[in-house]
Amino acid sequence: MTTLHRRGFLAATGLVGLFAALPRAIAGALGYPRALQGPMLGAPGPRQLSVWVRASGAFGVELEVATDREFRHVVQTATAVASAEDDCCLVLRAEGLQPDTEYWYRLRYDGVEDRFQFLPYRARTAPAGRAAFRVAFGSCCRIQYDPHQRIWNTVRALEPDLFFWLGDNIYADSDQPAAITDLYGRGRVVPSLEPLLRSVPHLATWDDHDFGYNDSDGRSPFKRESLRIFKRFWANPSYGERDNPGVYFKQHYGGVDFFVLDGRYHRDPTDKPDTAAKTMLGAKQKAWLKRELKRSAAPFKVLAIGGGWSSAENEAGGDSWAVYMTERNEIFDFIRDEGIGGVVCISGDSHMGELNCIPWSERGGYDIYDFCSSPLAQVPAAKHTRQVPEVRVRDVWTRTVNVGLLRFDLTGDTPTLTYTLHDDMGEAVWEPLVLTPDDLRNGVRTWDRKSDPVELERLERFRKGRGYYGFDPPEGWPNRPYYGER
Repeated sequence: MTTLHRRGFLAATGLVGLFAALPRAIAGALGYPRALQGPMLGAPGPRQLSVWVRASGAFGVELEVATDREFRHVVQTATAVASAEDDCCLVLRAEGLQPDTEYWYRLRYDGVEDRFQFLPYRARTAPAGRAAFRVAFGSCCRIQYDPHQRIWNTVRALEPDLFFWLGDNIYADSDQPAAITDLYGRGRVVPSLEPLLRSVPHLATWDDHDFGYNDSDGRSPFKRESLRIFKRFWANPSYGERDNPGVYFKQHYGGVDFFVLDGRYHRDPTDKPDTAAKTMLGAKQKAWLKRELKRSAAPFKVLAIGGGWSSAENEAGGDSWAVYMTERNEIFDFIRDEGIGGVVCISGDSHMGELNCIPWSERGGYDIYDFCSSPLAQVPAAKHTRQVPEVRVRDVWTRTVNVGLLRFDLTGDTPTLTYTLHDDMGEAVWEPLVLTPDDLRNGVRTWDRKSDPVELERLERFRKGRGYYGFDPPEGWPNRPYYGER
């Protein structure tokens, strides 16, 4: 073989080797480890950060936490291995941190950085004691209706310290795991939402559309699968109890106790007669709630669930507490009889912003307020024209999507809780409602002095046998303040 031919042969051999190696190189370039969705902050604590992520494969993921964005001072690390069995979803927890302190965090996937996420993210641990802080919440987020979800720009501008998802977080309406998983994944990559997921802790319960089909209840044959997928995609502090599955849990933050309830897994059918035998929560969850309420020393105790607490939806097709009134009243009577102060409620589902009151002061207790935020990304409804709760404190909001905001200040001599509802441009649509622990103790009546005058007039008209909403305008209209109309 001539020198020229040998060189040609060697060159060809080298090219064959090079091309043989290319598939591996290309595979490495196209399939590098990274996040498919996330990160998202989960259950907060004074000394911990929880980070949820869905990795692109079954490999190790490392969380690094530092006091500076250059990561010269890494203070904690945590590792976990993503598995195909869990759709590569995992939660990493860095512990041993300082309370109420700002940190930076980043993730490595199979030992390498994510090529799509170069910059680290900022997070803050929870306060160790009573604090001033903000909690945002909402429900009904349908990506099929609104893939852009402008409301998240407003939520970020409100600067909450915590966000609660109160159900219908996706609209799966399916018994197929692939469909449910796909919608969770799509919801985690909404550009307006991603910065909030990475900087504010997110906790969640569910309602019918993410539990199963519309109005589904505890008879659902695929509820165990729904629960399994739900637990993959959220980073709550816990899920039910060891002997009682579900998504309910307790979260303490800044001196306030939040009791997030599961209104689906153990629910009886809505058309079952409303007697003491009918339940939304199930016996074990209800016992847990009563036990934890008695233990709580917090000045405010927030009960959170998907459906509204008032009697508003007591109609054909209703599936809120309005058709489980016996059990609801049992809980409120328990709060009264045990002298448990400071209880307020938040809810979702109705496709309206609502601020209602259940006047338990008329039964020897105190008035219990229910603040509903809905929808985040869905069609608003005007169901209020055929509904009447015990007391409407503010006019309903049906003009835009909305988000609820709870502002707590427990730093002074008198703790306060302020309710506001904001539209998609950020404007507060009502006058704020301000409550103190003194408003929420047995024997104290507040509903009439806290409610808008026009709502009191509507209620009086209804009690006289006329329609709650009529065409006859209130006396003096329009030359008087009327919050909720613009």
